[in-house]
Amino acid sequence: MPCALRTSELQLLLILSVFLVAVNVSWSVLVNTKVVLPCHHPDLLKAELMTWVIILRDKPPCTRAYRRDKNETLEQNCTDNRITWTFRPEQNFTLQIDPVAITHDGYYGCQIVTTDGNFLLGYHLQVSVAPEVTLFRSKNKTVVCKAIAGKPAAQISWTPEGDCVTEQECLDNGTVTVQSTCHWADSNVSTVFCSVSHWTGNKSQSIELSQGSQMLESISLLYIIFSIFIILVIVGSIWFLKISGCRKCKLKKTEATPVEEDEMQPYASYTEKNNPLYDTTNTVKTPQVLQSEVNEMDLHTL
Repeated sequence: MPCALRTSELQLLLILSVFLVAVNVSWSVLVNTKVVLPCHHPDLLKAELMTWVIILRDKPPCTRAYRRDKNETLEQNCTDNRITWTFRPEQNFTLQIDPVAITHDGYYGCQIVTTDGNFLLGYHLQVSVAPEVTLFRSKNKTVVCKAIAGKPAAQISWTPEGDCVTEQECLDNGTVTVQSTCHWADSNVSTVFCSVSHWTGNKSQSIELSQGSQMLESISLLYIIFSIFIILVIVGSIWFLKISGCRKCKLKKTEATPVEEDEMQPYASYTEKNNPLYDTTNTVKTPQVLQSEVNEMDLHTL
């Protein structure tokens, strides 16, 4: 339901009903911008009295006037320094607000008194505030879309449509927060869009309904990949250690064989050196035996 009018706003409407304006303009402006409120008249230089009446929420009416006959400016209950003259009032009776705040929401009436009659021009200034949009998942598989502190209240729609509940909260500064909570019974819906419509501009955000399960699947997949990697590292380490051990064994065997040959070489050399002596001894002994046998035979012959 729309926010109810406050007592101060009802009083403002009663005050406005007193003014009989020839021209009434409704003007929507964005907060934190500059606004110029002109008050033109063909016989402005002939005007005897020019008056601005400013009626804002929860403040007494502000009056700014200029009397040409005395060339003086009068002000009453005007305390906002952001509302000033654009030029000198005797030359241009235009007001400016820089920058515009939410508190500048209200009525600005310009009255020009001339010898030919009175001219009235009124502005109903409506200050707009762009809402801040948030979108998040809530409990029980619901999604919440918020348009926070907007002025006027924003409109929220969903794509695809779901089972939604919309609420409004009126804040003290005149802004409105709109919250829409939706649930989708269709399990095939994976992505939803929240669209916020506002005078200051439209915004849209999306969210994944199954993001939680997708994250779990991603974590599980990473866990499996990490486990396989660890297993491969362990198997590779064992294989490397085994290969290294076999190489060391072969190296030890290869180094042991030349040592045995080196140990046998002195014996072989000794044998080779002794054999010639042995053969020489035998050679020497053999002629001596033959000579003795010949001598014996000679004795027998004699």
